[in-house]
Amino acid sequence: MLRAVIVEDEYLAQEELRYLVEKHSDLEIIESFDDGLAALKYLQTHSVDVLFLDINIPSIDGMLLARSLHADARPPFVIFTTAYKEHAADAFELEAFDYLLKPLNETRVKGVLNKLALAVAPTDTITDQRHTLHLMRDNRIRITDTADILYAAANEKTTLVYTPDGEFYVPYTISELMAQLPANFFRCHRSYCINLDKVTEIAPGLNSTYHVFLPGISDPVLVSRGNLKAFRERMQL
Repeated sequence: MLRAVIVEDEYLAQEELRYLVEKHSDLEIIESFDDGLAALKYLQTHSVDVLFLDINIPSIDGMLLARSLHADARPPFVIFTTAYKEHAADAFELEAFDYLLKPLNETRVKGVLNKLALAVAPTDTITDQRHTLHLMRDNRIRITDTADILYAAANEKTTLVYTPDGEFYVPYTISELMAQLPANFFRCHRSYCINLDKVTEIAPGLNSTYHVFLPGISDPVLVSRGNLKAFRERMQL
């Protein structure tokens, strides 16, 4: 069982997160803190697998705390929980596992916890597990293997999902969708994610971007400048 610590200075937010984690995972929450320095001292002498970390906390902020742990030989999975979107880029530079925005969305939290379970599962378990999603079209639900998904596009509060069988949608945001997809999916743009296993051609675009071509899709999907480096690394370019 994975051991988790919560660092959150608002008591109600701390209790809500604890409730959702215990409801949707097998994580053992071994400690919680409302102060960054106290959490850091604890983490220096205790082994922890997962850290749920608010950014705006007393003594030292969550970003500084995460940086101090980043150099460890075996740092915990860091999942930021914050009301501030603007720290997301810094969080992922520190290789944060995920970034949950407040107020917490139960579907999003559940998706992150599922992704965490897959990340620590034995390789043979991941290989044998079939990942499916419930896609919708014309008030009907289509159970689809995620391996068949080509890409997805943000569409306000829903997300359009494209497969060889056509266009479907899911009734939540692209960030919430990404939390439920396996590791072969990549967020190439704020509005798009792609199945890296389905990429057939890559072409340079304007202003240091890429165009990605997928089977059966006439228009390419854009890889933004901000995601270019990570995309090149994932595709070994």
